[in-house]
This record gives sequence, structure tokens and C-alpha cells, in this order.
Amino acid sequence: MSDQVSNEFQNDPEHPPEHYRGPVVLRREKRVGDSTTDQRLLDSRGPSDWVHTDPWRVLRIQSEFVEGFGALAEVPKAVTVFGSARTGRDHPEYELGRRIGTALAEAGFAAITGGGPGSMEAVNRGASEAGGLSIGLGIELPFEQGLNPWVDLGVNFRYFFTRKTMFVKYAQAFICLPGGFGTLDELFEALTLVQTKKVTKFPVVLFGSDYWGGLHDWVRNTVLREGKIGEKDAALLHVTDDIDDAVQIVQDAYKAWEDTH
Repeated sequence: MSDQVSNEFQNDPEHPPEHYRGPVVLRREKRVGDSTTDQRLLDSRGPSDWVHTDPWRVLRIQSEFVEGFGALAEVPKAVTVFGSARTGRDHPEYELGRRIGTALAEAGFAAITGGGPGSMEAVNRGASEAGGLSIGLGIELPFEQGLNPWVDLGVNFRYFFTRKTMFVKYAQAFICLPGGFGTLDELFEALTLVQTKKVTKFPVVLFGSDYWGGLHDWVRNTVLREGKIGEKDAALLHVTDDIDDAVQIVQDAYKAWEDTH
């Protein structure tokens, strides 16, 4: 019944005239153009701005989900590791990321990062050098380079929200190295998903007590004390300086997940 006028209520004074465009209903002559869907599809004339319209963006978004799901569908158990793109290769945090990537690979986990430089590169490098699967989920940005050379399986995204879905869907845990707004965004996204039971048995590890200690204290001493979260919510955060401890938290959570499935 695409792009047709409904005659069902023509004689009903309380029901305004309707125009259908597929599943969309337009009333009171509030219509956008008079052509049909098929006509617009087959007509090659006119400007190319249609590729920037919202309906076309929906198809791009859909294609990103399809590409992401297809590329990652057979990924084994994995951990997403976040960290700063600004970490230099001579910085101690770079070596730390490399060791974490190695430890995850040796424990049988694929390592997923944002695919960029800095700490992300370090984790991908450690995983790849140890023979593990090194995954990078990149994002189109105006100021950062593409996927780092240590990514074995890479997917680039236009939209943050599709990329964030992949970070959670194909990982069994998050480990957050010191990072900026992007890391904080993903951190609180994960906590919200766990708190609202959108995902289960999903540990969030903050690596580096000097860096994350203040945030952890604020969550417990201010957010929890003021009653904005519960004790179980505060307990979702694990702060550690030990790689073995971080990996053990991940392994314990994965075993708990296996036991319930």
C-alpha cells in the first residue's frame, strides 16, 4: 500500500486525509514531495544530495551492523581493552598494554581494541606477537590515523554506536588502561549495561590504581554515599595493578558465564 491515499476514512470529518509512504503515514497534507518511492528509486535525474539524507544513512548504519556481525561472528572468547591513543611507544603504559595483550592471548582470549595507536596498538601487538587473535575496531575521525599495523582482523566504522555494539557483543569483559574521554565513555557505557542487566557476567577492570583510584573513590564516597547507585553497582568496578589478577577476574567471570549456559 506504498505511497497511496487511504479512502477508508474519507467521509469521516474527525479523521484527516491520510497519505501512505510504505509504513509511514502522512496526514493533513503534511507530505514531503508527490513522487512515489519507485519513481524516486528509478529516476537517475536530480542532485546527489540524497546520499546524505537520513533514510540513506539508515542503510549505511544497517550495512555497518551487517559487516560487523559478519566479520566478528566466529571470533572466539575475547576481551575488549581500552586505552589512550596518545600513549607513546616509549611510555611505560605502552609496555604494560603489550604485556596485557600477551597475557590475554596466552589465556586463550582474543584481544579487541579500538584499533588505533598508543595503548591500543600495544595491546594488539602483544596479542599478535603471542600468537593470539588481534582485533581492531576503528572509527572514522578527523584527527587520528587508521588501524595500527598489529591488527589481524580489522573493521572500520563510521558511527560510534555501531562500533560500541561490537565492543560489547563480542567481548566477555572490559579492561580499561589509562585513557581519556573515549575510554571513560566506554567504561560508563559498560557499567550501565551491566547495571540494567542488558549484559550479564561482564567484569569491568580498571588497570592502574594511581590513575583510576580517584575515580573509584569518587564513585564509592560520593555517588554511592549519596544513594545514586547501590552497593552492587559500586562493586562492578575492579581496580588492580596486577596483570595476572586482571586476567583471573576475566577468567572467573567467563567460567561463571559458561556454568550458566
